[in-house]
Amino acid sequence: MAEITASLVRELRDETGLPMMDCKKALTESGGDKEKAKETLRQNGIKINAIRSDRETAFGRFGTYHGVGKEAGAVVELKCESAPVAGSPEFIQLANDMAQQLATGPGAKTADELLDQPCPSKPGKKLRDVKDDMFNRIREVFNVGRMLKFEGGTGAYSHNSGTVSGVLLQVEGGTDEAAKDVAMHVAAMRPLALKKEDIDQKLVDKEREILKEAALKEGKPANIVDKMVEGRLRNFYAEKALLEQPFVKEPSLTVAKFADDAKMKIKNFVHWELGRE
Repeated sequence: MAEITASLVRELRDETGLPMMDCKKALTESGGDKEKAKETLRQNGIKINAIRSDRETAFGRFGTYHGVGKEAGAVVELKCESAPVAGSPEFIQLANDMAQQLATGPGAKTADELLDQPCPSKPGKKLRDVKDDMFNRIREVFNVGRMLKFEGGTGAYSHNSGTVSGVLLQVEGGTDEAAKDVAMHVAAMRPLALKKEDIDQKLVDKEREILKEAALKEGKPANIVDKMVEGRLRNFYAEKALLEQPFVKEPSLTVAKFADDAKMKIKNFVHWELGRE
């Protein structure tokens, strides 16, 4: 049995970030073998995590991986228990690593499938290992929420002040700057659909009825009410459909015109807000 010296305990503490007493206990149980002690600490952390798994994870962020010249892009929702942890560099790195692996790896349908894949920023480690190591140090529960991969070029934006949201934009052509500008627009204006034809028909029908009732109350002739309603629906489309919306950075242009000027085709998008399905 190797001697458990103070320097050995400190080495384990420096390498794991765990309390000195936990490190000393693990070294004692492992007979002074540092690698075995690390595994003991990791297994202990997994057990504690299982006990605390029902804790609320109301904070977090969206990790993204994107680029108009890349083969794919992705967004991953990673949740935790507190705002300080959500803003910590290692939490941000893990969220972005998960998005990068989802985009560049074999893909994943579930969080477990993704966590069992390699961590891009830490060679030799799986994403699950990094997540477990973080829990061991921080003792907060981390949950993986929604995740999505778009093939082809992408732009993205993650807003982490006030409302936490993530946008992933699927594009063809254009520049990274133009794609990011549109992703930021999506976060600000919250469109419901890419184009007006994609808006839920029930919402359109409801809006049409509201506009028709308002026109009749104004005393408009019944024979022109329907034409008036269809005209006024343009404002509804301009509010709800991304391509119809005035572009926030240049309101004289629609998003469609901005994208056209940037030689970029917008194919799809997602806009997720933390805690909202």
